[in-house]
Amino acid sequence: MTESLGYGTSAFEDGAWLLHYELHLPHPVDQVWAAVATPKGLPGWLAAADVLEPRLDGAITLRWLNDEGDGVHSGTVTAWDPEHVAEYTIDLHGRIRFHLEPEGAHGTVVRFTNEFPGSETLRLDCLAGWHNHFEFLADALDGRPKDWSSWSKERWQELRDVYVDRS
Repeated sequence: MTESLGYGTSAFEDGAWLLHYELHLPHPVDQVWAAVATPKGLPGWLAAADVLEPRLDGAITLRWLNDEGDGVHSGTVTAWDPEHVAEYTIDLHGRIRFHLEPEGAHGTVVRFTNEFPGSETLRLDCLAGWHNHFEFLADALDGRPKDWSSWSKERWQELRDVYVDRS
């Protein structure tokens, strides 16, 4: 992973895990917004948005393209401020929030938060999973969307091992 993406951090507060990532991406806010908040952009790095109503309280259904099992999960758009905040609360991952800010002339800082209840094992799985997906996001923004037919668990496992060592 490039240095501009860094590693996620986590804390346990009020019965839930809070994962945080700060991504520094060399792409303008409108391009990053399109990747994290549109049905056209999401499949290139995260999941197919089978439903995405772009408004507060809109419906969302994400279908994970790297999942070998039941990878369809639904929820609600819980915050929506175009080109600034997209937040989804879905049954699998809890609350996922993307907060975008311009950085310099052409860059974007993404402050990402994921809040969910669960075990230490799930925390490590999610830290590795988001980290891996943010690598895919960087590639997608560089014009190389993820070819999901080539996805394997090897990189995810490498990342999970790193997060175990960092714990």
